[in-house]
Amino acid sequence: MKKEERPRPAGVTLFPNGELGIVWSDGEEHYVAGRLLRAHCPCASCVDEMTGERRLDPAALPSDLVLESWTPVGSYAIALRWSDGHDTGIFTFERLRLLAEAAT
Repeated sequence: MKKEERPRPAGVTLFPNGELGIVWSDGEEHYVAGRLLRAHCPCASCVDEMTGERRLDPAALPSDLVLESWTPVGSYAIALRWSDGHDTGIFTFERLRLLAEAAT
């Protein structure tokens, strides 16, 4: 029996307001605010690797924060860069889908 394939981004668009638009391989569409993604960044600067405790206080993020760019990472994730210079967050497609679904 073939393992069911998880949806993958079929298209990703970065809008001028910093929102990320994702069309998934299963036809679903999501639009996620860059600020929300930054608040949930999974990198070691934002999350303690030993305890899993979130280090980043979303209230401390700049009010004018926007997502500036995205880059594919292999065939499993995208890396995001924000206007505050943060660029170490790698979002797996699975994590991105979960965040997108929770945001709607």
